[in-house]
Amino acid sequence: MTPPLIRRYLLPRIDEAMQDTPVVLVNGPRQAGKTTLVRQFADAARSYVTLDDAATLAAVRHDPVGFVRDLDAVVIDEVQRAPELLLSIKQSVDQDRRPGRFLLTGSANVMTLPRVADSLAGRIETHTLLPLAGCEVAESPGQWLDAVFSGDMPKPAAGKAQGEVGAVMVQRVLRGGYPQALARTTARRREAWLNQYVDTLIQRDVQDIAAVEKLDQLPRLLTALAHMSGQLCNFAQLAGQIGLDNKTAEKYLGIFEQMFLLRRVRQWSGNGLSRIVKSPKLQFIDSGLLCGLLGVNEDLLLRQRHQIGPVLESHVYGELLKLASWAQQDYEVLTFRTTTQAEVDFVLENRRGEIVGVEVKAAASFQAGDFSGLKKLAALAGERFLGGVLLYDGTNTLPMGDAAGKPLWAVPLSTLWLT
Repeated sequence: MTPPLIRRYLLPRIDEAMQDTPVVLVNGPRQAGKTTLVRQFADAARSYVTLDDAATLAAVRHDPVGFVRDLDAVVIDEVQRAPELLLSIKQSVDQDRRPGRFLLTGSANVMTLPRVADSLAGRIETHTLLPLAGCEVAESPGQWLDAVFSGDMPKPAAGKAQGEVGAVMVQRVLRGGYPQALARTTARRREAWLNQYVDTLIQRDVQDIAAVEKLDQLPRLLTALAHMSGQLCNFAQLAGQIGLDNKTAEKYLGIFEQMFLLRRVRQWSGNGLSRIVKSPKLQFIDSGLLCGLLGVNEDLLLRQRHQIGPVLESHVYGELLKLASWAQQDYEVLTFRTTTQAEVDFVLENRRGEIVGVEVKAAASFQAGDFSGLKKLAALAGERFLGGVLLYDGTNTLPMGDAAGKPLWAVPLSTLWLT
């Protein structure tokens, strides 16, 4: 039986872009739902082709100019498999700049390739579709970020938060957001899918991005990176664990970033304050994938609650990225740490440089000391600090005083997907 189609909140943004931009690219990790999303734009006037089809891919690589010449309006899936096609699209668009002519998807960030980015400048708009957000599954509004920045602290609907704590929250973290993983009814089947997913990425998709001499090192590197999730990037330590030099380890990490598996999260710098640590923090984008790589399960996380910290932080990071992708304002998700070890898990910054600090706590209770990092951030940010949020495994949104004259709040984790 075909599962019901889940409405993706990025769809209106893509539709809007196609009204005034010749080329729209939807990128994101493989199996995040890009094909299902863009096929909704294919019709009698806009054909659909996929470069996962061997014959189509061969035709494109043989004659990209000729392939594009015969197209009027088209959806092209998995364009990273033939990046040379983008130069031909640029030539076609320069001759006919009608909006919405090319809707592309990519399972790797082709816009990081200098020739591609330069050639399509002013002609393309890019959106990133990540695995399903909790609010998409729950069919809630998905306006958490805009609410927080407006000062309207999220509160879960009456009765809903009680069912989203403890073991239920742990299950949500373990499942992650990949549609195919969510469709599996048991942990064993989800684990089998995730293992196959990683094998496919490494054996096939990596070759679309870069020449890698020793593919057998990539699974070990990805597992090592999983154990560093939530920590500052340390290439010397990472390289030593798997027998790579620092430069190669950084190159391979960059490949995983291009495939939207993880990110190096930039430190909020406060205009170059010298007391801020410069090293980025490593975060996996999908907590289900991270749990699979770490080999953790529900029983382990419930028995050893201290182990949930990194995977819960990963889950929150992924949810924040997804919420930012369709929010009314533009937000960047950063992190914060000083040389004296004061830290905040995430710093949300808008285009005006205003920030909100977000601290993540797996427990159902908290103490005054849990807000110390938010208070340090407030002192350094000054007027740019709009408030601080401690996300916790509870059910009530509670005021917790202020820092630098701005409010601090304890907010249920469940509001991320129920607001």
